[in-house]
Amino acid sequence: MTAPSTALLTDHYELTMVEAALRNGTGHRRAVFETFARRLPEGRRYGVVAGTGRLLDAIERFRFDAESLDLLDRAGVVDRPTLDWLADYRFRGNVWGYGEGDCFFPGSPVLVVESSFAEAVLLETLTLSVLNHDSAVAAAASRMTMAARDRPCVEMGSRRTHERAAVAAARAAYIAGFANTSNLQARREYGIPTTGTSAHAFTLVHDSERDAFTAQVDSLGAGTTLLVDTYDVAMGVRTAVEVAGPELGAVRIDSGDLVELARQVRDQLDELGAAKTRIVVTSDLDEFQIAALAAAPVDAYGVGTALVTGSGAPTASMVYKLVARSVSDAPDAPLLPVAKRSLAKAGLGGRKWAVRELDSTGTATAETIGTTAAPPDRPAQGGGYRELLRPLIRAGEVIGRESLTAARDRHYAALQELPATAHQLSRGEPAIPTRYVEGSR
Repeated sequence: MTAPSTALLTDHYELTMVEAALRNGTGHRRAVFETFARRLPEGRRYGVVAGTGRLLDAIERFRFDAESLDLLDRAGVVDRPTLDWLADYRFRGNVWGYGEGDCFFPGSPVLVVESSFAEAVLLETLTLSVLNHDSAVAAAASRMTMAARDRPCVEMGSRRTHERAAVAAARAAYIAGFANTSNLQARREYGIPTTGTSAHAFTLVHDSERDAFTAQVDSLGAGTTLLVDTYDVAMGVRTAVEVAGPELGAVRIDSGDLVELARQVRDQLDELGAAKTRIVVTSDLDEFQIAALAAAPVDAYGVGTALVTGSGAPTASMVYKLVARSVSDAPDAPLLPVAKRSLAKAGLGGRKWAVRELDSTGTATAETIGTTAAPPDRPAQGGGYRELLRPLIRAGEVIGRESLTAARDRHYAALQELPATAHQLSRGEPAIPTRYVEGSR
């Protein structure tokens, strides 16, 4: 089956801009767009880049098929010459970006797009819709896995968001350290491990809790996870061990005072000889509740609503801005830095490089962004920097695909690189400052 076109996952005004720019010739000028966040959500110490792999797939499918062109024609969105141009559209430019899973900070140029103005401006809405959603989920997931330390987190937020957003959220959460997901489509599309056993409805449909547990163990084995809080937790735990035996895999608690209940359940399981039975907790968890459970005898967390909604920050607030354009449509015309100067939204014009400065221990000290010809020389002794932009598309050809495992490993390494303040959930400034080096390019 041919993958569906992504060309109409955009805004009306993107196409009207293209029409006007093609009419007066500016549409053919070379242009550089950058995606960045002016600030992090209130109190966050870092952001996480996610969605890059999905975006590369979407750009490849950004083609105006006959059905799309017919819709635009009938609606009178653009004129005939623009429709003819769109019929032949494919992105032929270059894209660089931060590696998926890497951390970012205010001003970080997480994606750089260079092409003609008309080609590049069409990717604005698609780019932002993918990166804003996925990066918001990944940032929340990162805070949660950091709070959980070595205890695994399960993504289970599918029923709390749009069905397609659920798949993207599972992918973003996995990059940021979640162990698995409940979403089977995420397994199908991305190979993310899935898990799950039963809900309260399964217990309620049986004549007794014992009948429900017996049916589940008969079907899934003693290593399954039994949900013990449908009626009375203490009775549920006792029945679970009686049915499954001391080899019961886990019990799940989905309500109540989770800290106190986890302690009571752990004591009860040990008394019943089920010392190896794990305790899984759910119930609208976020990173703060997970951190509060650090001293409780909990073995795993299931997280839903807070995760898929970015734990209070459902967007990464990224923007897609023109930062440089050629002075004419000649192929060798020099680039001219451009930027907004409006109050509170002023930008820094010019195509940029980005590096993360490191001290002699390998700890990040600053996000340095510049418009000079190249980053400054590395210090002669101690410290250095890590270049952050990597090629993703060259002359319209995707060259930057990588596995989710690579993105997941990159995120772990990026977190280890940040100073200790990055690991605090308390409100504060970004973990490292953003510095700018300006000059001619």
